[in-house]
Amino acid sequence: MNSVISFIIVLGLLIFVHEFGHFLFAKLFGVRVLKFSLGFGPKVYGRKYGDTEYLLSAFPLGGYVKMTGENKDDEVSFTEQPYSFAHKPVWKRFFIVLAGPAFNLFFAVAVFFTIFAIAGLPVPKAGTEIGAITENSPAQAAGIKAGDIIISINGEKTEGWEDVSRLIRESNGKPVALVISREGKEITTTGQPERQDVKNIFGEVVDERFMLGISRSSEVTYEKASIPEAFVAGVNQTWTFIYLTIMGVVKIIERVVPASELGGPILIAQMAGQQMEAGWINLAYFIGLLSVNLGILNLFPIPVLDGGHLVLYTLEAIRRKPLEQRTQEKLQQVGILLLGSLMIFVFYNDIVRIFTKG
Repeated sequence: MNSVISFIIVLGLLIFVHEFGHFLFAKLFGVRVLKFSLGFGPKVYGRKYGDTEYLLSAFPLGGYVKMTGENKDDEVSFTEQPYSFAHKPVWKRFFIVLAGPAFNLFFAVAVFFTIFAIAGLPVPKAGTEIGAITENSPAQAAGIKAGDIIISINGEKTEGWEDVSRLIRESNGKPVALVISREGKEITTTGQPERQDVKNIFGEVVDERFMLGISRSSEVTYEKASIPEAFVAGVNQTWTFIYLTIMGVVKIIERVVPASELGGPILIAQMAGQQMEAGWINLAYFIGLLSVNLGILNLFPIPVLDGGHLVLYTLEAIRRKPLEQRTQEKLQQVGILLLGSLMIFVFYNDIVRIFTKG
């Protein structure tokens, strides 16, 4: 139940931000908005204010803004044409469509800025506490455990994790003598470093070095930040997630990351529930990450997505006329087929993941 509630809150918020971007720029450019809906399908609740009917619909996996004259073949009276989307200059239509994904990215900046302004900037925990031990590693063979604190290596005092990494790397595979602290007691042990592959976040081998099979504690502390520092950190964090989102798609296409890693609504719901239980900072980070994902993926040049529409408007601006209606319809059909296939695939992954873990 907690996952369902978290899923509704997170997805509803991100959809609202996305559609509000379209809505706001449509209003800014004088386009009449007929409907603003969170969700698809049958109306659950609706109320009309001015020209716009605001709706909650049955299926929460999306939302939409319906505008007067969204398509050229819509019948729009002469008196309604000044308020018609299709009758606006191509650059205005471009920005109305772009506003949805852009608002998701701006929202991510706002989320991370809020985290850093309130909680402070995250800094890795100082010291040399071991966070995890790799199975069947030299460290495990040497009796080292997670939670141990490394005091020295080969007689050299270790002040921080950088010292630990350097001394093990520079051992050139020779045994290293470690003095560790465990529950207030000092223990001396010897580990035999092994040459191991160093992998990046996508699982690609980027280097190899001598290692014991230990990793630092994942705990972080938060240092107070000024408003400008929090804002810059929020922009940097958003940019990092933008880069990782794009590269993640590239690596899936290159088959570096298996397609089985893709997740759908079920995985999002499970993760949202976990993050909510972990605290507001974790949940906020998750919302920021999802907002970046939603913004970037919507910009992909796939028909029916915002990015596909932006490509069509760009071509229209270059050609000085839109593509033929039949061509646009064919592209829309291809886009629907692609998205439908992807939705089925991620649902399949989610179900397999549940039963595999079970």
